[in-house]
Amino acid sequence: MTRTGGFQDDDFWTEFHDFLFSGQRYAQAEELLDSSPLLRFPKGARVLDLCCGPGVFTEPLARRGYDVTGVDLSPAMIDRARARAAGTGTEVTYHREDARTYAPEKGFDVALNLFTSFGYFEDPADNAQVLRTLHGSLVPGGALVLDLAGKELLARKVTPPKVVRKGEDLMVQTDSVLDDWARLRSDWMLVRGDQVTRATLVWFVYSAVELRDMATEAGFTAVEIFGGFDGRPYDENAERLILRARRAA
Repeated sequence: MTRTGGFQDDDFWTEFHDFLFSGQRYAQAEELLDSSPLLRFPKGARVLDLCCGPGVFTEPLARRGYDVTGVDLSPAMIDRARARAAGTGTEVTYHREDARTYAPEKGFDVALNLFTSFGYFEDPADNAQVLRTLHGSLVPGGALVLDLAGKELLARKVTPPKVVRKGEDLMVQTDSVLDDWARLRSDWMLVRGDQVTRATLVWFVYSAVELRDMATEAGFTAVEIFGGFDGRPYDENAERLILRARRAA
Protein backbone atom coordinates (compact mmCIF):
# COMPACT_ATOMS: atom_id res chain seq x y z
CA MET A 1 0.00 0.00 0.00
CA THR A 2 1.31 3.45 -0.91
CA ARG A 3 0.09 6.99 -0.40
CA THR A 4 0.74 9.94 -2.64
CA GLY A 5 0.54 13.58 -1.65
CA GLY A 6 -1.32 16.45 -3.27
CA PHE A 7 -1.15 18.05 -6.69
CA GLN A 8 2.56 18.88 -6.36
CA ASP A 9 3.43 15.20 -5.88
CA ASP A 10 4.42 13.76 -9.25
CA ASP A 11 3.48 10.25 -8.08
CA PHE A 12 -0.16 11.35 -7.99
CA TRP A 13 -0.19 12.34 -11.66
CA THR A 14 1.62 9.17 -12.63
CA GLU A 15 -0.52 6.74 -10.63
CA PHE A 16 -3.88 8.30 -11.47
CA HIS A 17 -3.08 9.47 -15.00
CA ASP A 18 -5.36 7.04 -16.82
CA PHE A 19 -8.37 8.12 -14.77
CA LEU A 20 -7.62 11.85 -14.89
CA PHE A 21 -6.74 11.95 -18.58
CA SER A 22 -8.77 9.26 -20.29
CA GLY A 23 -9.22 8.93 -24.03
CA GLN A 24 -12.62 10.51 -23.52
CA ARG A 25 -10.96 13.60 -22.04
CA TYR A 26 -8.76 14.02 -25.13
CA ALA A 27 -11.73 13.50 -27.44
CA GLN A 28 -13.73 16.09 -25.49
CA ALA A 29 -10.93 18.63 -25.91
CA GLU A 30 -10.91 18.09 -29.67
CA GLU A 31 -14.68 18.53 -29.81
CA LEU A 32 -14.58 21.73 -27.75
CA LEU A 33 -11.85 23.25 -29.89
CA ASP A 34 -13.96 22.58 -32.98
CA SER A 35 -17.23 23.88 -31.55
CA SER A 36 -16.70 26.41 -28.75
CA PRO A 37 -16.93 30.13 -29.54
CA LEU A 38 -14.89 30.74 -26.37
CA LEU A 39 -11.95 28.75 -27.77
CA ARG A 40 -11.85 30.40 -31.18
CA PHE A 41 -8.90 32.74 -31.60
CA PRO A 42 -7.30 34.71 -34.43
CA LYS A 43 -5.22 32.64 -36.81
CA GLY A 44 -1.63 32.32 -35.63
CA ALA A 45 -2.40 33.66 -32.14
CA ARG A 46 0.21 33.06 -29.45
CA VAL A 47 -1.52 30.90 -26.83
CA LEU A 48 -0.38 30.06 -23.29
CA ASP A 49 -1.82 26.91 -21.72
CA LEU A 50 -0.98 27.37 -18.03
CA CYS A 51 -1.18 24.13 -16.02
CA CYS A 52 -1.28 22.23 -19.30
CA GLY A 53 -0.92 18.74 -17.85
CA PRO A 54 -0.12 16.13 -20.53
CA GLY A 55 -1.12 18.50 -23.34
CA VAL A 56 -4.82 17.67 -23.59
CA PHE A 57 -5.50 21.09 -25.16
CA THR A 58 -1.96 22.20 -25.96
CA GLU A 59 -1.19 19.75 -28.74
CA PRO A 60 -4.55 20.02 -30.59
CA LEU A 61 -4.37 23.82 -30.37
CA ALA A 62 -0.98 23.68 -32.11
CA ARG A 63 -2.40 21.37 -34.78
CA ARG A 64 -5.02 24.04 -35.48
CA GLY A 65 -2.36 26.57 -36.36
CA TYR A 66 -1.81 28.44 -33.10
CA ASP A 67 1.64 29.20 -31.66
CA VAL A 68 1.25 27.33 -28.37
CA THR A 69 3.28 27.19 -25.17
CA GLY A 70 2.37 24.74 -22.41
CA VAL A 71 3.50 25.32 -18.81
CA ASP A 72 3.19 22.85 -15.95
CA LEU A 73 5.01 22.14 -12.69
CA SER A 74 4.93 18.35 -13.05
CA PRO A 75 7.95 16.77 -14.82
CA ALA A 76 5.87 13.67 -15.56
CA MET A 77 3.12 15.70 -17.23
CA ILE A 78 5.59 17.74 -19.28
CA ASP A 79 7.28 14.52 -20.42
CA ARG A 80 3.94 13.06 -21.51
CA ALA A 81 2.97 16.28 -23.27
CA ARG A 82 6.25 16.42 -25.18
CA ALA A 83 5.91 12.76 -26.16
CA ARG A 84 2.39 13.36 -27.42
CA ALA A 85 3.47 16.31 -29.54
CA ALA A 86 6.43 14.35 -30.93
CA GLY A 87 4.12 11.46 -31.75
CA THR A 88 1.94 13.67 -33.95
CA GLY A 89 4.80 15.75 -35.34
CA THR A 90 3.31 18.88 -33.79
CA GLU A 91 5.49 21.81 -32.79
CA VAL A 92 4.74 22.89 -29.21
CA THR A 93 6.90 24.69 -26.68
CA TYR A 94 6.80 23.29 -23.15
CA HIS A 95 8.26 24.70 -19.94
CA ARG A 96 8.35 23.23 -16.44
CA GLU A 97 7.52 26.29 -14.36
CA ASP A 98 5.54 27.30 -11.27
CA ALA A 99 2.25 28.97 -12.20
CA ARG A 100 2.86 31.63 -9.56
CA THR A 101 6.18 32.81 -10.96
CA TYR A 102 6.17 32.03 -14.70
CA ALA A 103 7.32 35.10 -16.62
CA PRO A 104 7.47 34.74 -20.42
CA GLU A 105 9.93 36.80 -22.43
CA LYS A 106 7.16 37.81 -24.83
CA GLY A 107 3.45 38.31 -24.12
CA PHE A 108 0.69 36.00 -25.36
CA ASP A 109 -2.50 36.87 -27.21
CA VAL A 110 -4.46 34.27 -25.25
CA ALA A 111 -3.96 32.63 -21.85
CA LEU A 112 -5.85 29.46 -20.91
CA ASN A 113 -6.33 27.66 -17.61
CA LEU A 114 -8.72 24.77 -18.18
CA PHE A 115 -10.48 21.80 -16.56
CA THR A 116 -10.33 23.07 -12.95
CA SER A 117 -6.59 23.65 -12.81
CA PHE A 118 -7.01 26.65 -10.50
CA GLY A 119 -7.22 26.95 -6.71
CA TYR A 120 -4.85 24.21 -5.54
CA PHE A 121 -2.35 26.25 -3.54
CA GLU A 122 -2.82 26.10 0.23
CA ASP A 123 -2.46 29.86 0.63
CA PRO A 124 -5.30 31.73 -1.10
CA ALA A 125 -2.83 34.54 -1.84
CA ASP A 126 -0.94 32.09 -4.08
CA ASN A 127 -4.09 31.37 -6.07
CA ALA A 128 -4.59 35.11 -6.53
CA GLN A 129 -0.97 35.30 -7.69
CA VAL A 130 -1.71 32.76 -10.44
CA LEU A 131 -4.30 35.18 -11.82
CA ARG A 132 -1.70 37.94 -11.76
CA THR A 133 0.69 35.61 -13.62
CA LEU A 134 -1.97 35.05 -16.27
CA HIS A 135 -2.58 38.79 -16.52
CA GLY A 136 1.14 39.56 -16.79
CA SER A 137 1.60 36.90 -19.47
CA LEU A 138 -0.78 38.64 -21.88
CA VAL A 139 -0.11 41.41 -24.33
CA PRO A 140 -2.33 44.51 -23.93
CA GLY A 141 -5.77 43.50 -25.19
CA GLY A 142 -5.00 39.81 -24.73
CA ALA A 143 -7.71 37.41 -23.56
CA LEU A 144 -7.96 34.99 -20.65
CA VAL A 145 -10.21 31.92 -20.62
CA LEU A 146 -10.37 30.18 -17.23
CA ASP A 147 -12.56 27.12 -16.75
CA LEU A 148 -13.42 25.36 -13.50
CA ALA A 149 -16.17 23.64 -11.56
CA GLY A 150 -17.93 26.54 -9.84
CA LYS A 151 -19.03 26.41 -6.23
CA GLU A 152 -22.68 26.67 -7.28
CA LEU A 153 -22.30 23.61 -9.52
CA LEU A 154 -20.39 21.60 -6.94
CA ALA A 155 -23.10 22.28 -4.37
CA ARG A 156 -25.49 20.16 -6.38
CA LYS A 157 -22.95 17.57 -7.56
CA VAL A 158 -21.01 16.53 -4.46
CA THR A 159 -22.28 12.98 -4.23
CA PRO A 160 -21.55 9.68 -2.50
CA PRO A 161 -18.30 7.98 -3.55
CA LYS A 162 -17.75 7.67 -7.31
CA VAL A 163 -16.44 4.34 -8.57
CA VAL A 164 -14.70 4.06 -11.94
CA ARG A 165 -13.27 0.88 -13.45
CA LYS A 166 -10.70 0.71 -16.25
CA GLY A 167 -9.91 -2.86 -17.18
CA GLU A 168 -8.84 -4.56 -13.96
CA ASP A 169 -8.13 -1.27 -12.17
CA LEU A 170 -10.68 0.26 -9.81
CA MET A 171 -10.73 3.90 -8.65
CA VAL A 172 -12.90 5.26 -5.85
CA GLN A 173 -13.26 9.02 -5.34
CA THR A 174 -14.89 10.58 -2.28
CA ASP A 175 -15.47 14.35 -1.98
CA SER A 176 -15.98 16.32 1.23
CA VAL A 177 -16.83 19.99 1.80
CA LEU A 178 -14.42 21.93 4.05
CA ASP A 179 -14.47 25.33 5.77
CA ASP A 180 -18.07 26.28 5.02
CA TRP A 181 -17.61 25.74 1.28
CA ALA A 182 -14.28 27.55 1.05
CA ARG A 183 -12.52 24.33 0.00
CA LEU A 184 -13.20 20.82 -1.24
CA ARG A 185 -11.33 17.67 -0.29
CA SER A 186 -11.12 14.75 -2.69
CA ASP A 187 -9.85 11.38 -1.45
CA TRP A 188 -8.77 8.93 -4.15
CA MET A 189 -8.16 5.21 -3.84
CA LEU A 190 -6.76 3.17 -6.71
CA VAL A 191 -6.88 -0.63 -6.52
CA ARG A 192 -4.53 -2.26 -9.00
CA GLY A 193 -4.10 -5.96 -8.36
CA ASP A 194 -2.93 -6.32 -4.76
CA GLN A 195 -1.64 -2.73 -4.61
CA VAL A 196 -3.74 0.08 -3.14
CA THR A 197 -2.69 3.68 -3.78
CA ARG A 198 -4.30 6.55 -1.89
CA ALA A 199 -4.12 10.27 -2.55
CA THR A 200 -5.78 13.40 -1.25
CA LEU A 201 -6.34 16.70 -3.03
CA VAL A 202 -7.64 19.81 -1.29
CA TRP A 203 -8.45 22.92 -3.26
CA PHE A 204 -10.29 26.22 -2.99
CA VAL A 205 -13.63 26.46 -4.75
CA TYR A 206 -15.04 29.70 -6.09
CA SER A 207 -18.43 31.12 -6.96
CA ALA A 208 -18.91 33.23 -10.06
CA VAL A 209 -18.95 36.41 -7.99
CA GLU A 210 -15.78 35.46 -6.10
CA LEU A 211 -13.91 34.56 -9.28
CA ARG A 212 -15.02 37.75 -11.03
CA ASP A 213 -13.80 39.84 -8.11
CA MET A 214 -10.45 38.03 -8.05
CA ALA A 215 -9.95 38.58 -11.78
CA THR A 216 -10.77 42.27 -11.42
CA GLU A 217 -8.33 42.62 -8.52
CA ALA A 218 -5.65 40.94 -10.68
CA GLY A 219 -6.08 43.72 -13.24
CA PHE A 220 -8.43 42.14 -15.77
CA THR A 221 -11.17 44.12 -17.50
CA ALA A 222 -14.24 43.17 -19.56
CA VAL A 223 -14.83 40.20 -17.24
CA GLU A 224 -17.58 37.83 -18.46
CA ILE A 225 -18.96 34.65 -16.91
CA PHE A 226 -20.39 31.74 -18.90
CA GLY A 227 -22.01 28.47 -17.90
CA GLY A 228 -20.43 26.30 -20.58
CA PHE A 229 -18.06 26.28 -23.52
CA ASP A 230 -21.02 26.95 -25.79
CA GLY A 231 -21.32 30.41 -24.22
CA ARG A 232 -24.54 29.72 -22.30
CA PRO A 233 -25.43 31.89 -19.27
CA TYR A 234 -24.19 30.93 -15.83
CA ASP A 235 -27.55 29.94 -14.39
CA GLU A 236 -29.38 26.83 -13.20
CA ASN A 237 -28.50 25.10 -16.48
CA ALA A 238 -24.77 25.80 -16.27
CA GLU A 239 -22.32 22.94 -16.80
CA ARG A 240 -19.07 24.77 -15.99
CA LEU A 241 -17.94 28.12 -14.61
CA ILE A 242 -16.00 29.82 -17.39
CA LEU A 243 -14.48 33.26 -17.02
CA ARG A 244 -13.37 35.29 -20.01
CA ALA A 245 -11.54 38.56 -19.46
CA ARG A 246 -8.97 40.86 -21.03
CA ARG A 247 -5.84 42.70 -20.17
CA ALA A 248 -6.58 46.36 -20.85
CA ALA A 249 -5.38 47.55 -24.25
